Amino acid sequence: VILSRLFMSRHYRPAISLSRITRQMKCRGREGKTVVVVGTITDDKRVFDIPQGLKVCALRLSEGARSRIVKNGGSIITFEQLAVEAPLGQNTIIMQGRRTRREANRHFGAPGLPKTHAKPFVRLRSRNHEMARGKRKSRGYKA
Repeated sequence: VILSRLFMSRHYRPAISLSRITRQMKCRGREGKTVVVVGTITDDKRVFDIPQGLKVCALRLSEGARSRIVKNGGSIITFEQLAVEAPLGQNTIIMQGRRTRREANRHFGAPGLPKTHAKPFVRLRSRNHEMARGKRKSRGYKA
């Protein structure tokens, strides 16, 4: 699983925040396990308490996330160290950020149609913009 994720493009290796990791690690039976992230772990200033002794394996970490994990008694290991410690993935939890959080995903769909919330590719949203096809009968059709 990890090898296939390492070959994935940046789009399929989304960043995950420290708050999501702490929230997922509060579940029963997850204490003492290693968090494996094939991607970047970013800091989140909104969360104040990070689990003590959090063990993390990731491709990259932001400076803030790295300092907060180490300050709370946690440890950061590389994938080479993980392969030595748990060659079959024992006591590990694979986590992943949300793939649909890219800004490009907001544009998917048909803007202007009823019951759609797709973001249009326009400079401004005003009277002079977005008044073409699909907005008026005289310009092809009105949705």
